[in-house]
Amino acid sequence: MNNLVSIITPSFNSSRFITECIESVLNQTYKDWEMIIVDDYSEDNSRVIISEYADKDKRIKSIFLEKNVGAAETRNVAIRQAKGKYIAFLDSDDLWDSHKLEKQISFMEKRDIAFSFSTYQFMSEDGKKFENVIKAPQKMTYHSYLKNTIIGCLTVIIDIEKTGNFEMPNIRSSHDMALWLLIMKRGFSAYGLDENLAKYRVVSSSNTANKTKAAKEVWDVYRKIEKLNLFYASLCFIGYAFNAIKKRL
Repeated sequence: MNNLVSIITPSFNSSRFITECIESVLNQTYKDWEMIIVDDYSEDNSRVIISEYADKDKRIKSIFLEKNVGAAETRNVAIRQAKGKYIAFLDSDDLWDSHKLEKQISFMEKRDIAFSFSTYQFMSEDGKKFENVIKAPQKMTYHSYLKNTIIGCLTVIIDIEKTGNFEMPNIRSSHDMALWLLIMKRGFSAYGLDENLAKYRVVSSSNTANKTKAAKEVWDVYRKIEKLNLFYASLCFIGYAFNAIKKRL
């Protein structure tokens, strides 16, 4: 039975953090994984570091793009190459707890779940943990998620054999949000495991660091991708804004 987990990791100028990220995967107690790292035409020495790890462990696959295509398409390149029953997401500046895959795959298998996520914690650029922990609710549906984008991409695992194939909508930001909604529209709710299994690094140069831009992208998902009417989109946006503020406090 295929229980392989394909870990999708986009990389762009990630030399400061990619070593820690890869080590957190190598330290997993669950060993049946492949890590597909797609470098989006980095200008630092990310590729050298990635190549060294790929040479040492055949489970680490490296793909080096010849032009910059953005995070969504970079992830899609990896998804197209994935061979696993499960698809997991981990950005190059984030970290996993060593028991993350073991606990979450067990959680999914016992409950026959297609889409899961977990509690996670913010950390600073230099790796210091912040006090705020983002607790995973028990269940998120399409309509509840529109009002509360609480699912951390670095915590998501999807059983692609259950959901069918997918790719992230090719937008600059909030493409993960758009994908979760796509999967939920197929009839799959997201189930939360309330264990702190990942650390999200707050990097000043990241897309989500620009709150105004991030808010606009969420609005665009409502109106341009989900085609919500103005009234319902506004209602969802109020919920999103409230929960986004609460999440950062």
